[in-house]
Amino acid sequence: MWIYEKKLQYPVRVSKCDPHMAKLLLEQYGGADGELAAALRYLNQRYTIPDKVIGLLNDIGTEEFAHLEMIATMVYKLTKDATVEQLKAAGLDPHYVAHDRALFYENAGGVPWTAAYIQAKGDPIADLYEDIAAEEKARATYQWLIDMTDDVDLQDGLKFLREREIIHSLRFREAVEILKEDQESKKVF
Repeated sequence: MWIYEKKLQYPVRVSKCDPHMAKLLLEQYGGADGELAAALRYLNQRYTIPDKVIGLLNDIGTEEFAHLEMIATMVYKLTKDATVEQLKAAGLDPHYVAHDRALFYENAGGVPWTAAYIQAKGDPIADLYEDIAAEEKARATYQWLIDMTDDVDLQDGLKFLREREIIHSLRFREAVEILKEDQESKKVF
């Protein structure tokens, strides 16, 4: 039924144990503008989007799951050798008490992920503008995460993710123009 090859979309490397950076990366794991929220938003919106752009939402939504796996791998690698004292110093002690080292969908502040993060208006243009905004917010967050670490290996993976957010934003902008053009074209029945 399934053939599974454990290979990330882009290699994830980290140079050192850094639980504080792992905590910050949780923002992109379970935060409002993170990869899980984006994936579910796009895959949900595709049910009410015109056929001309449904493939775009499907493609980007599934790619966001690949990004989620990259973030999970980064968090794991940044914490796998951390002592309990290092986790406490990084502010991850509440997470550790509730989940040990398991990942949990929460943001950097420890707030659990919620479906309230997902928008779906049912108006294709409104939804696509929401998607553009989501991608731009994720791009900004990746830039700030890059700024927060001196680990060049980690920065490399974060830069890849930041660039993908830019591409997604551009693709959603193209979809808006396709739908606007379609709305303006004369329909003959």
